[in-house]
Amino acid sequence: MTTAAGCSDDTKDGDAHFLAEVRAFLVQELSEDLREAGRRTTGFHTEIDAAREWHARLYRRGWVAPGWPREHGGCGWSVRRRFLFEQECARNDAPIIFGTGIRSIGPLMIAAGTEAQKARFLEPILSGEDLWCQGFSEPGAGSDLAALTTRAETDGNFYVVTGRKIWTTGAHLANRMFALVRTAHMERPQDGITFLLIDMDSPGVSVRPVVTIDGEHDFNEVTFEAVRVPLTNRIGEENHGWAMAKQLMRFARSNNTTTGSLRRAWRMLEREVARCQPGPAFALRLSEVSIALTAMEALELKLLAAGRLDGEDEMASSLMKTTATELHQKISELALEASGPLAQRYELAPSGELQMSLAARKYFATRAATIYSGTNEIHRNIMARHLRQ
Repeated sequence: MTTAAGCSDDTKDGDAHFLAEVRAFLVQELSEDLREAGRRTTGFHTEIDAAREWHARLYRRGWVAPGWPREHGGCGWSVRRRFLFEQECARNDAPIIFGTGIRSIGPLMIAAGTEAQKARFLEPILSGEDLWCQGFSEPGAGSDLAALTTRAETDGNFYVVTGRKIWTTGAHLANRMFALVRTAHMERPQDGITFLLIDMDSPGVSVRPVVTIDGEHDFNEVTFEAVRVPLTNRIGEENHGWAMAKQLMRFARSNNTTTGSLRRAWRMLEREVARCQPGPAFALRLSEVSIALTAMEALELKLLAAGRLDGEDEMASSLMKTTATELHQKISELALEASGPLAQRYELAPSGELQMSLAARKYFATRAATIYSGTNEIHRNIMARHLRQ
């Protein structure tokens, strides 16, 4: 039996050894400041300083990319190892890293990027030197992403990009973006779209914050004014970026709300319940959601074990996204209710900052969960189409 934490031995003894290594690492590396930052997390990632610090510690241990193959700097863990690791981090309130590079563009680059792109971009993703944001949605192209109008025209060895993106998570923090741009107008709106990698410090890129109802600044509007992007920063063929986007979104939909995220939300709910000690009716609803969470964890592990969350299985990705985001909302609703009337109020501070309890922030943050990465109505249509086949 291999004793390394990256082993693929999924026996009972192997699990025990692996978990012992993980728990020892968490005891050593998770300071109380990092745990507290993890407990305060309501959005896509923990506040950036703590997220960066936790990323650095995972990177030094070689555990920052559990799902990547070893030849590209990942852990090479089995799906069961990845599941156990995520669950253990959630139970110990570990921060959530700014992980778009690890979870989305990195896997796509491994699958479809050129050797030069892999050599240039993968290591900075692993180290945390590069943070990536996603430039897909536009003011007139949200769920109907194929309606995008940001255009890119060829000029020698460059594309010249002009247009606007909206709801861009982390654009104010990221130094790189992967984006969809229109390079041609064809009969099908999905055709004529190209997938580009853009440096955020390029001349002509500007970022404007979008503050949401929970008072957080996660989203942004990004404007491109004649931004020059090398042709070598294209993934896939020109005018065929839609296929790249579909594959990346399947990665994202299965990664955005994992059961690890749900287990973190559940821990917050448990803390609220411990303070308020609700009555029998609330306890019954709590039990129902607990059962649903356990079932969701079993579903995720089953789909992972079957290889159905690898970015290729549209049905499985849509099932995970729909089920997980709706359960996430239920958990946050119970936490808000348990927190009581005083914790549900919010007000503007003299500085103009919106002040509210953690439970209220979490509740408002999860309102958009059933909209991002494609609305759940769209995903139900996808699942229905597959069921009819």
